[in-house]
Amino acid sequence: MSDRDLMDQEEIHSKVLRAGRRTYFFDVRSTKAGDYYLTITESKKFTHDDGTFHYKKHKIYLYKEDFTAFKENVEEMMDFIIDEKGSEVISERHQKDFKREEDVKKEEETTSSPENFTDVSFDDI
Repeated sequence: MSDRDLMDQEEIHSKVLRAGRRTYFFDVRSTKAGDYYLTITESKKFTHDDGTFHYKKHKIYLYKEDFTAFKENVEEMMDFIIDEKGSEVISERHQKDFKREEDVKKEEETTSSPENFTDVSFDDI
């Protein structure tokens, strides 16, 4: 590999975002023509039963000609999520008293179901 090829692979600017088991890497790299592009890598750690672990990585290459449309779409999707669900995190991991909608329905059926009621005759006592 030539020195120029090594320079093309070199990161110009980097930023890391750690988010629980996931880590996001934002790296500015250089094209062969000397222009810049962005790579976004999601790395997720998986632990095996024996204590060993491995990482799964997913990478997006984002070039300048796509920046505007990409940014608009990401902003639109994030705004939609916040508008629909608010900014509070709703998950079993983040809230100890979290109950899925299906679990709440099952619980309601169980507690209000007539089949679960036992008739007791006090005349027998």
